[in-house]
Amino acid sequence: MAMADRFRWEDLACPLSTTVRHVGEWWTLLILHDAFDGFTRFDEFQRNLKISSSMLTTRLKTLVDDGLLERRLYQDRPPRYEYVLTELGRSLRPVIITLAAWGNERLAAEERTMILVDAETGEEVEPVVVDAATGRRIDGPGFVFTAGPAASEAMKNRYES
Repeated sequence: MAMADRFRWEDLACPLSTTVRHVGEWWTLLILHDAFDGFTRFDEFQRNLKISSSMLTTRLKTLVDDGLLERRLYQDRPPRYEYVLTELGRSLRPVIITLAAWGNERLAAEERTMILVDAETGEEVEPVVVDAATGRRIDGPGFVFTAGPAASEAMKNRYES
């Protein structure tokens, strides 16, 4: 089943569905994680992820096509390219951090293979998502989705009640 076949027509306008289409694939998240850690070269990604050349080529092409990475020539002879995060790609860092923190919450402290720390103090930090205007955490019942101005009829019906 092709990825596009997994979605209903009304999902094509849903920001969650469209985001998952771009970054919801296993290798894509791992490549982005490596890019946030400073990896830029094909061989670095391949060596760290132990991913096949064909799979890595496909995923990097998709990330470039989606505007999350930029392919840049860094050597002429032979031509070699690096893959650098774009502004759009960098904007996903909080999402990746939040996903990793969610995973860590389900593990005992001694089972965690990586943790988020303050770069200056080395102290572990707990990321939370908050409303920029009020500073309130958005993970409680005080925040709900509703249909937006471009919502389809299906989306409006979903949030009517």
